[in-house]
Amino acid sequence: MTAAPELPITESQRPTRKREPTPEYEPEPRGKAERYTVFAFVFVPLLAVAAAVPLAWGWGLSWTDIVIATVFYVISGLGITVGFHRHFTHGSFRANRPLRIALAVAGSLAIEGSVIKWVADHRRHHKYSDAEGDPHSPWRFGDDWKSVAKGLYYAHMAWMYLDEKKTSPRRFTPDLLRDKDVVLIDKLFVPLVFVSLGAPALIGGLVTMSWWGAFTAFFWAGLVRVALLHHVTWSVNSICHTVGEENFEVRDRSRNVWWLAIPSLGESWHNLHHADPTCARHGVLKGQIDISARVIWIFEKLGWATKVRWPNTERLAAKRVKV
Repeated sequence: MTAAPELPITESQRPTRKREPTPEYEPEPRGKAERYTVFAFVFVPLLAVAAAVPLAWGWGLSWTDIVIATVFYVISGLGITVGFHRHFTHGSFRANRPLRIALAVAGSLAIEGSVIKWVADHRRHHKYSDAEGDPHSPWRFGDDWKSVAKGLYYAHMAWMYLDEKKTSPRRFTPDLLRDKDVVLIDKLFVPLVFVSLGAPALIGGLVTMSWWGAFTAFFWAGLVRVALLHHVTWSVNSICHTVGEENFEVRDRSRNVWWLAIPSLGESWHNLHHADPTCARHGVLKGQIDISARVIWIFEKLGWATKVRWPNTERLAAKRVKV
């Protein structure tokens, strides 16, 4: 008796292999050169703030510097809050292409990292908020006062130059990696850093027609403005996960800090944000000023932003802390 001929196995009959998930960290850790560079970007503007008081004592600060610094603070700050955070990270609204490009550029001017890196780190933060895997939780070392003090310093800024791990964009930002505009702006981060620091000096020099005007604008609207914006943003990572009010139920320790609301452009209403991350407005209760949400509202009225995820009354009521 002859054996039956073996039939070829079709593709549908082949055993399927389970695809391995993309690792959360890049295979190559951050080298010393990269960490030292970040350290410099953290501390050089901070040194400018330390020099600000004696420099401003009777000379070195003009209304021109104040106006230029305010304009660049608002533009770069909204680039972070409205752009990097609410739009790119959480998809709180859809932006047309010109607005999307403008938000990516504006956020880069804050010099808090390129758009893809910033979003990848923040999405990982939300996945593991105040638990192992969170890149900047102030509770990572424990609950006693010494551990919390150490954790506050780490969460505020030290994680950026002490942590050797690099969040994987392929795992956390595959959507942004498919966007050619965003990828290009991400690659242009270093030139945009020079624009962020150099443009105020150029404007100040042209307005005053002097080298001194260029220098003071560089100092105040460049270095000091960047330092102030950095520490306001980082305070959301550190202070707003340590102290404040809990109005909504969350699985972490995110809290609302009212006195940071104006400088953070509404980001310090952090408790609601962690309770409802995709909501376009963070300050949802009476008296909670949220400048970023108002800007999104303006974009919506102009037709530049669509499908805005505004607060839902029933959803908010279900999340309120029971008194």
